[in-house]
Order: sequence, then structure tokens, then C-alpha cells
Amino acid sequence: MKSSRLLSILLLLQTRGRMTAAQLAEELDVTARTIYRDVQSLHVAGIPLYGDAGHAGGYQLLAGYRTRLTGLNAGEAEALFLSGIPGPAAELGLGSVLAAAQLKLRAALPPELREQADRMRSRFHLDAPGWYSEDAEVPHLPQVADAVWNSRVLDIRYRRWKAPTDVDRRLEPYGLVLKAGRWYVIAAAGPGPRTFRVDQILDLTVSSETFQPPEDFDLAEYWQRYQADFHARLYRAEALVRIAPHAAPRFTGAAALALTDTGTPEPDGWLRAVLPIESLEAAHGMFLALGADVEVLGPPDLRARIAETSRTLAARYASG
Repeated sequence: MKSSRLLSILLLLQTRGRMTAAQLAEELDVTARTIYRDVQSLHVAGIPLYGDAGHAGGYQLLAGYRTRLTGLNAGEAEALFLSGIPGPAAELGLGSVLAAAQLKLRAALPPELREQADRMRSRFHLDAPGWYSEDAEVPHLPQVADAVWNSRVLDIRYRRWKAPTDVDRRLEPYGLVLKAGRWYVIAAAGPGPRTFRVDQILDLTVSSETFQPPEDFDLAEYWQRYQADFHARLYRAEALVRIAPHAAPRFTGAAALALTDTGTPEPDGWLRAVLPIESLEAAHGMFLALGADVEVLGPPDLRARIAETSRTLAARYASG
């Protein structure tokens, strides 16, 4: 553990520059006293590390010093090779860069770690999009990615679902997100950040104007909030249902989660549950697809609509 921690201190100082004992202790989940002892061990090992006292003090490596060690263990090496998804990297124009980086990383690994990393890459393949989603054309993705990286303003022609469908927008792009095979750009377009599908950008112009993203903007936190808000807006109603036990695995997504949370067994073995629904129309189709394996108890309008459809189907097939 100590040797791993010493290497972690060395790599932290190499990548972040000056750090105090308190900052190192917090990062490595140890006490400051432990950091003091570890720094002394690094001095004894001949590492050119020095510390300054005072408010602006801290530990720092001698200018120009860099370790050749990667500090990777077997699991970390495997994870790095597993994290490189060639499809999205190619869409961003980084396919050859990713391949070159992995080649260099592989060459730097000791033989035993190289063997394990190769085994990981040969036995696991990550394919993000779902089975039934077609690959969307994203011709403007490299330009959007470049604008994100260089903080450049974009003037775009964008197609949305409501009228007027084609609109002009001025974007300050903060970041890109890949979700279920689709690329989204998070950008300021008026008050606060908004989310745009990159494949719905019809045309764009990269401006020479630059911008400064807000210091407190966190892309991962924004996306988490956006998804929660999306689901809250998507599922605006609920349905009370009874479900045959063998039909429960057919539910996915939010319905499956709600079934797990609210499902209560009844004497006949069926499950009574409250499931989120987008609308009466969407729920009508979803529950009809389950046939006799589900009974909708409410809301009354949904139950009545399914009953009417069932009577129509029964009459139609009876006449045949």
C-alpha cells in the first residue's frame, strides 16, 4: 500500500503541480502526518521534491522532472483499453489518435500488464447504441467538437419537433454528451444552458468570436439533472395495473423500475403496481401489446379505451 501511495503522490504532483499536505491527504484518504512521512521517504529515494512553508506553500517537483513510471496496476491497464470506444472516437475525428494512443500505452506497459490488457480488448467489446436505433448521420460533429474544445461561438440552423421546425440559433457550446448512440451538445442559447441534438443541426458556421464557459458549470452534473427533468416531463401520469407474473420481465426502463418498487403480489399470483405513463395514447399501445397478461384498473379513461379496442378486435376476429 505504501509503495502505491508514494507513486500516487509523485503522479499527482507531476500532473497538478504544487499541492499542500492537506490536499494530498484528502486526495489519498490518509492523514497529513502520513503525507509528511511519505514525502520524507521520497526524499530518501532521491526524488527531487521540495516544499515551501506559508500560506501559498506546498510540495512541488523540481522543474523539468518527470517520472517514466505509469503507476498502472492490472485492473487500471485493462480499464484504459476497455474505455476506448472506436465508433464515437471516429465520429469525433479521433479514430487514428485513439489507435496511436493505445499503441503507445501498450508499448509502455510491462509484459504481464500488456498481456492482460490484450486479453481484455479481445474478450470485451462496447457497443453503445441500442439494437433498434439506426445510426444517425452527424456530419457537423467534428466542427461542433472543435468549437467546444476552443470555446468558439456557433451560428446554426436547427430542426426541432415543433413549429416553426427550422430555426436559427447562436450557441456557446459547453460540452458534448453521447447517450444511447446519439450526440448532444450542451450550449448557452439565451438564459442558461440547453440541450441540442447534433444530428438535427442542418447547417452551421463557426464564428471567430470566443466565449468563456461559467466556472461553476459541470457537464456531468448538468446531464444528470437534465435526464431527471426529462423523465419527470416525459411521464406525466400513472396507471394502476395487474400483471401476470410471467409478463413482468417484458417491462423495461421506468416501467420496470416502478414495477420493482410498487409491485405487490395478490392471492392469485398476479402483481398489482402503479406504473408511469407518457400519455393515454402511449399507454394504450403499450398495454395492448401485452394482451391478456395485463389488466388496466385505472385511470378510467384508459381502461375504457382498452376495453373498447378489445371489443372491436373480438368482433373483427369473430366475423372471420
